[in-house]
Amino acid sequence: MLVAMPRLVQPNGLNELLDRQLAVASRAQLLRLGLTDNAMQWRVRKGRWQVLLPGVYLGMNGTPSLAQKETAALLYAGPGSLITGPTALLHYSIRSAAAADVIDALVAADRQRRSTGFVRLHRTGRMPSRVASIGPVRLVPVPRAVADTARQLDSLRDVRAVVADAVQLGRCTVGQLAEELRSGPIKGSAMLRSVLSEVCEGIRSTAEGDLRDLIRAARLPEPLYNPSLYDGDTFIARPDAWWPDAGVAAEADSREWHLSPAGWDRTRSRHDLMAELGIIVLHFSPRQIRREPAAVAKMLRGALERGLQRPSLPIRTIPCPTSVPANQ
Repeated sequence: MLVAMPRLVQPNGLNELLDRQLAVASRAQLLRLGLTDNAMQWRVRKGRWQVLLPGVYLGMNGTPSLAQKETAALLYAGPGSLITGPTALLHYSIRSAAAADVIDALVAADRQRRSTGFVRLHRTGRMPSRVASIGPVRLVPVPRAVADTARQLDSLRDVRAVVADAVQLGRCTVGQLAEELRSGPIKGSAMLRSVLSEVCEGIRSTAEGDLRDLIRAARLPEPLYNPSLYDGDTFIARPDAWWPDAGVAAEADSREWHLSPAGWDRTRSRHDLMAELGIIVLHFSPRQIRREPAAVAKMLRGALERGLQRPSLPIRTIPCPTSVPANQ
C-alpha cells in the first residue's frame, strides 16, 4: 500500500523565515509559503521539527532557547503582542523573584486568544506606544515591565528589589514608574504604590526598606532617609538613616559588599569624618536587619538615648529630594 508523502522540496523563503525568526514559525506563515499541514506534521513526526505552541513550530530538534520560546509566544499571541513581566526584565538585566518558567505577553483587549503552555496572555487597552526589540523579540518599556512584574509578586521585599534594581541601574526613573502606576490598573498595585511611597521618603534599596520596617515596628523615632549632611559648606556623607536631633546615623551595608578597594577607602574615610564630627554611626548587614531585629532595635534605641543627652551637633541636613511627582 503506497502512502502519499509530502514534497521534500523546501518552499521558497522558508530558510529565510527560519533564519529571521530563530528557527520559529507560525502555521499561518508556513501556509503562505506554500507548506501544507501534512508537510508540517510529517516534519514533526520525523523529529525534524517540534510543536512549541498551538500553531507554532520550531524548525529543529533539541531544547528551545528562551529567545525561541519568546518568539513562539509572540507568534502565538499575534501581531502587536509584546513580552512583559519577569522575562522582559531579564533583557534589561533587572532581577526578579517571580517565576521565569512562564512568558507573559501583552495583547490587545479584543484579541481572542487564551493562555497555554509556557505563555500567559494579558489583555489590555493600554498597549505601549514605545517598543524595544531584540531580533524578533519585542519588549514593553522598563516601567511597564516593572509594574507588570510587581503585580505578580507577593512580597514587599521582592517589589523593593525590582524597583531598586530598575532605578539604580538607570533603566528608568522613579517618575516614570509613578506615571506607569497612575496609568495602570489599581488591582494588584498596592505594593508598588507602597514602595514608591517609600522612595518619596528616601528609601533606595531593599536593605534600607527592611531597616525602615524595623524602625517602625520597634516604634523608634522616624529618621530622614538618605539625606545629605554638611559641615558648613563641606559635604560629609549621605547615610541611609539619620536622626538629626540625636546626631545618629545608621547604615544598611548591602552596597558595601560590591565595593572595590578604592571604594572601600572612600567609604571608610567618609565614616571616619562622621565620627570625627561627633556623629554616632551604626552599621548593620541586611542579614542582621532581617534575622536580629530586636538586637538592631536595641542598639539604635541606645544610640538615640545617648545622642539626645548631649548638645545638638552643628550638622546641616538637606533631605533627600524625591523624583516622584507631588500628586502621586
